[in-house]
Amino acid sequence: MDSYIICSTPRTGSTLLCDLLTSTGSCGAPDSFFMGNVDPAWAEYWGLPELAEQGMAAYAAAYLKAAIRAGTGETGIFGLRLMHRDLAALTALIEAAFPDLPSDRDRFTAAFGRTLFIHLSRQDKLAQAVSMVRAEQTGLWHIAPDGREVERLGPPRAPQYDFHRIAVKRALLKKEDAAWTAWFAAQGIVPLRIGYEGFATEPAPIVAGICRVLGIAEPRPGQLSAGVAKMADDVSHEWIRRYRRDDAAGAG
Repeated sequence: MDSYIICSTPRTGSTLLCDLLTSTGSCGAPDSFFMGNVDPAWAEYWGLPELAEQGMAAYAAAYLKAAIRAGTGETGIFGLRLMHRDLAALTALIEAAFPDLPSDRDRFTAAFGRTLFIHLSRQDKLAQAVSMVRAEQTGLWHIAPDGREVERLGPPRAPQYDFHRIAVKRALLKKEDAAWTAWFAAQGIVPLRIGYEGFATEPAPIVAGICRVLGIAEPRPGQLSAGVAKMADDVSHEWIRRYRRDDAAGAG
């Protein structure tokens, strides 16, 4: 394989998986390089040309080249994390660089070579929705194993239980995960399926399995390291219990 794409939705452990794969030293450096509009910090660091100056085809080719270089690192494998909400923008970008291809699968092959698609999903969509709502409310998305803040996207705020908001997120996450499944079927892709629940409990065998499919050496014992930790706590568990009671009672 030349590359792999972690196809996911938010709060499925994708950041943990990216960290662990990077720590192998042979699986590239996966990240969310394509998020609709390119991150301005990455655009500046990569030296991307201005779209208005270069035209879409040249811009797309430069963007893809820079992202592949970043996601490959010092290895021979390119890694990418892709949320479903960013799929359409990425396929359009690839199409600008590689026009007239008949399918998304052909476009991905043209851009990234032989690609392993990994479908990372979370069976418990309620817990996933609670995690997402809490992150959006508090601004805190990831913590380190020692409790330090790793990623904060908003000012600190106390979380407030919100049945309607959780319900909306739960429905959205179900829809996006189902959309991945439909896309795989439409493209004739059989992904490597990984469930959050098993992965979060025992990640090492999952990473070793990915390495085997990629055709590279499995990580040595003790080699894997992660910069993030699970954030679910008593508040999360109480929200889940409360949501189930409210849902059964017909709240909302």
